[in-house]
Amino acid sequence: MKKKQQIQKKSQPAPWLKYLSPLLCVAALVAVAVSLLSLESEYLWKVQELNLHLDTSLFFKQQMVVSGGLLTWLGTWFTEFFYHPLLGVGWLCLWWALLMLLIQRAFRVPIKWSVVLLVPVAMLLLTCVDLGYWIYYLKLRGHFFVGTIGLCFTCGAVWLFRSLPAKYYLRPVFITISTLVLYPLAGFYGLLATLLMGIMEWRIEAESAKSSDKKFSILNSRFLVTSVVAVLAIVVIPLLYYRYVFYQTSQENIWWTALPLFRIIEEHKAYYIPYYIITIFFVIMAITYGKLCNGEVKKPFTWGAVHVLLLVVLIIGVKNYWYRDYNFHKELRMQRCMEQQDWNGILQEATDLQDEPTRAIVLMKNLALFRLGRQGDEMYHYRTGAKASNTPIPVSMTQVVGHSVYFFYGLANYCYRWCLEDGVEYGWRAEYLKYLTRCSLLNGDYRVARKYIDLLKQTRYHREWAMEQEKYLGQDEALRADSLYGPIFHLMNFNDNLSSDQSIVEKFLMEHFVHDKSDDKLYQDQSLNAALWMKDIQMFWPFFNQYARNHRSEHMPIHYQEAAYLYGHLENGVDIAHMPFDPQVKQTYDAFMQLAQRCQEQGMTEEQMKDVFYPQFGKTFYYEYFLIRNQKLY
Repeated sequence: MKKKQQIQKKSQPAPWLKYLSPLLCVAALVAVAVSLLSLESEYLWKVQELNLHLDTSLFFKQQMVVSGGLLTWLGTWFTEFFYHPLLGVGWLCLWWALLMLLIQRAFRVPIKWSVVLLVPVAMLLLTCVDLGYWIYYLKLRGHFFVGTIGLCFTCGAVWLFRSLPAKYYLRPVFITISTLVLYPLAGFYGLLATLLMGIMEWRIEAESAKSSDKKFSILNSRFLVTSVVAVLAIVVIPLLYYRYVFYQTSQENIWWTALPLFRIIEEHKAYYIPYYIITIFFVIMAITYGKLCNGEVKKPFTWGAVHVLLLVVLIIGVKNYWYRDYNFHKELRMQRCMEQQDWNGILQEATDLQDEPTRAIVLMKNLALFRLGRQGDEMYHYRTGAKASNTPIPVSMTQVVGHSVYFFYGLANYCYRWCLEDGVEYGWRAEYLKYLTRCSLLNGDYRVARKYIDLLKQTRYHREWAMEQEKYLGQDEALRADSLYGPIFHLMNFNDNLSSDQSIVEKFLMEHFVHDKSDDKLYQDQSLNAALWMKDIQMFWPFFNQYARNHRSEHMPIHYQEAAYLYGHLENGVDIAHMPFDPQVKQTYDAFMQLAQRCQEQGMTEEQMKDVFYPQFGKTFYYEYFLIRNQKLY
């Protein structure tokens, strides 16, 4: 008998085993935080640049004109902290920890099964990291925090509901009051709480009958009243608010407020999958309320197998749907360098690209070379291309880098126009207000600039930037002497007429520089670069001769020499015999043509020739002219 007891004692799991599950939850949050900080630092920075929270009562009132407004107000407030990614990620993980605690309390999840609480957290993580280019088009303000905070409201309401006694019909009264309060504040998440409370009433009644040895009947009046009230509250209360309070939401969307809308031309339903899983998870938690055992771990092997399986599924799912696109993240890093005027940083990012770049990458690289005065010598030293953005949505460069590129190339009115249009379409953002401020300063509209500066001074982390710009109000000479604004004034010396760019930024810019004339030498230099881009021989020569006159005592940049030497051989309209070309230019041209002749004799296609020519001639205008064709612009 004693021996049998010893065997049973040895077979029992350690009492601390049940605490392994919450420890795994903590470890998961730490792993998520480390992953976000190491992989998505620039992404988080861009998210807060595309966010706006003003510390004013008017801003709060503007959010509250639609249901779920409190969530967007809180979401934008917390999104500001991504200015320092560590701080923003810390807040996000704290909210997720609070959500898991509230789920555990609301649905009485045993400690030993705490790992299941990672399911909604993993889905919420995916709603943040699977967006990609959606960050430029998503209209829901404070998206990164809205879902998490909304579910915290949901679980808090459910926790209070299940804590109420069954007598005096307190629960149906609470459901009514809860929906009346939560719907205008949390939108969909308030209605989700109502749905869960209506479902949980079944389980609460069943558990109550079981504990008191009474027979549970679905015809119980209290049970029916609570269920009916929940259904009516979900259907009627949003309609009442729509009719008498909120008018800025379409009727078909009143039950889905505070959820993101993934629609550009057509709806992209795959992005709603995490929200479907979250909803199903909470419905299951409500249906199974009270069925889970709170005892010790009796079958450690089964318990461990379930834990391992769940963690593996979550890890694989998050890893597979975590948006990791090389060019997308490269664009973000280059945009951050542009904001910091780190032109060498942009060139560093453009060096040794591991993939064919998008045109946004190429355009930012050329801008950096232009600002550094090295475009004529190095424009083709970097990998070129026109790879489509890795996203199912129709991406336009105007929303990605159009505002900043127009600004730095001196088309302030086009930058201003797109910031206004996108602000109306997608909501006002700190980035838009910054460029509206800069454009107003460039145009001398100091009263308008003051308006935007005053708005930015109401933010947490853009206040210092606004105060820095404030010193330029009415100070035209100081603007022209500034390292940021000064070069741009040279590009604004033309007849400025606002027309349509057809949302094709790069093509519009190049045509602007070759067709809109200016007496400024820096503008004329850029016109020559635009002529190279267009590969128009007749258009090239006037700008080339103009550049030679403006820089008589300077060495002619290598790419301009290559273009002149090539065009002189292709057409005999200009005599190049007496031009002082570098020996390297002539030698490279001769070698290029000899190799081209051999490749043609072998019947090679242009695509095959690209790989053959690139190692020796990839950094020349000859390669650009003959082998880079049909670049897709957007």
